[in-house]
Amino acid sequence: MRKRVSKQNKHEKATISLKKIFIITVIFLILAGMMSVMATNQKLTSVKILLSSGYEMNVMTTNTKVSDILAENHIVVLDDETVTPNINDELSDNRTITITKGAKEANDDSYMTAEEILASYTQIVEKVVTEEVEIPFETITKDVSNGSYATQNRVVQTGENGLKRVTYRIRYQSGAEIEKTEISSEIVKEPVDKIVEVRTKQVTSRGGIVKGSVAEYQAYAEKRCFDYGWSDADFQALVKLWNKESGWNPAAHNSSSGAYGIPQALPASKMATAGTDYLTNYKTQIEWGLSYIKSRYGTPSAAWNQSCSRGWY
Repeated sequence: MRKRVSKQNKHEKATISLKKIFIITVIFLILAGMMSVMATNQKLTSVKILLSSGYEMNVMTTNTKVSDILAENHIVVLDDETVTPNINDELSDNRTITITKGAKEANDDSYMTAEEILASYTQIVEKVVTEEVEIPFETITKDVSNGSYATQNRVVQTGENGLKRVTYRIRYQSGAEIEKTEISSEIVKEPVDKIVEVRTKQVTSRGGIVKGSVAEYQAYAEKRCFDYGWSDADFQALVKLWNKESGWNPAAHNSSSGAYGIPQALPASKMATAGTDYLTNYKTQIEWGLSYIKSRYGTPSAAWNQSCSRGWY
């Protein structure tokens, strides 16, 4: 009787153990199914991570918090680095995490985050453009006055701008030109120089046109000085004297005193003793002037000294 009871108890205990195992198995299967459903409901997202070194990573994650995403990809943020969005924030809509060198100062309004930089970026457009550009002409002046005191300018050739065709590479940003580089150029039309001649001015005296130049007047006076037996120093004194009086201008007229001509004769009619053409002939004026100096002072040097000391001769 005891043996039967013992066998029966053993059988009941074995039955209870099997039931426990079954229940535990069912519970485990239910929990596994729930976890599978939860895992299925989590969405995988593609996230771009821009490191401060310039390296770019594209990762897949179910996390939405910046710190979690960095942690699961074993990325450590250094003290001198800044994370955008903030490391404790949720991922932004552009699904980009940017790590830059340098921490943002609290009161630095000029600081721009990586998102702000990306938002302000505008694509650069490059174009090749050909333009026609004017080549300015040059002005050339030629002095043909032979040292004349009285001169006038005369344009003997008008200037014309040239033209060249230039090809540029131009870069634009937001519609504004930011860079312009010349690629090539081609001369379409050569410029024409403007030529101006400086000529002896035809001086009109009270008696007509006085021809000649200062160089001619002085050359004649130098020859006559040597004829008088005067030295080169006397001639140089004469040049200074008549430069002061008239600038060697045969038509020079002093409106205050009435003095006239190269030697500034006062009155002008005095020179008629050397020739009736004294108003228009520089030789007549020089002849009278030298004769006057000879009779009054002896030499041009003495006449020049008189002029320097008293202001007249």
